[in-house]
Amino acid sequence: MPKSQVRKKKIYTPPTDVMPTATAAEKRPSPIWLPITAVSLIVFGIAWLVIYYLSSTEYPVQGWGYWNLAVGFGAMVTALGLLSKWR
Repeated sequence: MPKSQVRKKKIYTPPTDVMPTATAAEKRPSPIWLPITAVSLIVFGIAWLVIYYLSSTEYPVQGWGYWNLAVGFGAMVTALGLLSKWR
């Protein structure tokens, strides 16, 4: 049986006039406060929820009721948003 021919493909090179260029401002590392703030918000959110559950919904703020859950999870979601900007 005859051997099939191998097709030779050209190596793709993207056009240089279409490629986006990254500026120096986009490549800068994140400020030091960003990860510190994010980790602090995570710890704060977890501590808020633990206190809420261990105190049988009396603390940290009794009048807020289930909104205490929103505060705890909101702090953690905010930290997630900050960490998405971290380089």
